[in-house]
Amino acid sequence: MTEKCFLGLELGSTRIKAVLINEEFMPVAAGSYTWENRFENGLFTYSEDDIKSGVQGAFSSLKKDVKEKFGEEIKTLKSVCISAMMHGFLAFDADMKLLTPFRTWRNVNTEASAAILSEKLDFNIPLRWSCAHLYQAIIDGEDYVKNIAHVTTLAGYVHYLLTGEKVLGVGDASGMFPIKDGGYDKDREDIYNALLNDKGFDKKLCDIFPKVLSAGENAGTLSESGSLYLDPTGALSPGIPFAPPEGDAGTGMTATNSVSVNTGNISAGTSVFAMAVLEKPLAKSYPEIDMVTTPDGEAVAMVHCNNCSGEIDAWVNLFADTLMKLGINPDMGKLYETFFTSATSGNAGGLMSYGFLSAEPIAGISDGIEMFIKSPQSVINLANFSKAILYSAICSLKIGMDILADEGIDLKKIYGHGGYFKSGGFGAKAAADAFGVPVFTGVSAGEGGAYGAALLAAYLKNNDSKLDVFLSKKVFMKADETGYQPTDDGIKEFDEYYGRFIAGLHIIRENN
Repeated sequence: MTEKCFLGLELGSTRIKAVLINEEFMPVAAGSYTWENRFENGLFTYSEDDIKSGVQGAFSSLKKDVKEKFGEEIKTLKSVCISAMMHGFLAFDADMKLLTPFRTWRNVNTEASAAILSEKLDFNIPLRWSCAHLYQAIIDGEDYVKNIAHVTTLAGYVHYLLTGEKVLGVGDASGMFPIKDGGYDKDREDIYNALLNDKGFDKKLCDIFPKVLSAGENAGTLSESGSLYLDPTGALSPGIPFAPPEGDAGTGMTATNSVSVNTGNISAGTSVFAMAVLEKPLAKSYPEIDMVTTPDGEAVAMVHCNNCSGEIDAWVNLFADTLMKLGINPDMGKLYETFFTSATSGNAGGLMSYGFLSAEPIAGISDGIEMFIKSPQSVINLANFSKAILYSAICSLKIGMDILADEGIDLKKIYGHGGYFKSGGFGAKAAADAFGVPVFTGVSAGEGGAYGAALLAAYLKNNDSKLDVFLSKKVFMKADETGYQPTDDGIKEFDEYYGRFIAGLHIIRENN
């Protein structure tokens, strides 16, 4: 059975997920592995052992699910796509030895380089982009930079381990350096190379960054060492074709059929980001808006926020701990659902939450800080409390979404996916009221980017049309969607909360 299936494996911030889909593009099995970043020497990171254990753990979990459902081993697959959290910095020497611990998208030590590059390139370069990390390391005089021979993202690294190919999907590459005409922007690349050279770094971007591929292109095959890396039991055969590795933004767009012009999606998990596929360029560059691409190279305006579900998870875990102290072993899925559905009848007036577990550049927050505020007149109960927490999770996103609205970007609807949209429907309703646009979720809302990666793996074998046509005509033609419309009362309530959120940011900054 599995020889006819497509595998998507995505390394998210807190969970690595493997999703297997059949030739009808429906999920048939899944596996997962929970992990968490470390904070070491002032930087967020995952070790090479973390990555290996996580990839193997997710695949082992998938194998178990396949065995239980179908009574067979996974010996081969039709094709595979690796995805992971975008951006960050993985630097290697000529022997592909990691020179410094992996720096994830959460790190904000690149303020100086991002500011210089944004000015010199006349293009918004976010703090988390790979080119900013590289230039900052050079500015800081980090000793290892003289030995750098290759720089890539987490998806590119895992793909290399499995195939030996130093390539990257264009969507993920657009979080490393500006893209133009399906590859790195040549004019800006020349400027960047000159900046590196001025600092004594004599290598060129094109020599050390991965080769850029578009969705549907062949990105290599599973090597013998790669098959053992993924499945140490030796049951998995080498030779399986791989699609270009992609970032979680691209797989999120794919999972929600949001790669066509004037479509949008919101991916909400540990971080939250919105994507709008553009019909025409923005009038100017904005520090709050990243310009990236779809997996097949269409221009996308991206609003990225570092924080979303972390604060939700912390409170739900507190409630779980309380129940366990009372001798009750809670069903975590039911607990999350209760937290979300309770918010439907809540009133967040007089309550305010700031869940900045890490820095939030779009809100002007330079370091992680959390705060919950209650006025003496307010009522704190589960319904009111959960609504305040859930509203807060998307307030930073609204800062950028309002810029897109002012630019005249007219999204007819938004697709939501990720944990924020999975439990009870309140997340989608809150987003609809926050942004004044209908929000839709589908059966894949909780599967997230791993499902999108599996679809990109399938597109490798179905690339006789454009990606948006493949998704619309073959995958989502009969999709079961649930839509949530904004309401006047909902918009008013969210706007009141958002106004207090913005007004109180100075308190957070003063204590940051």
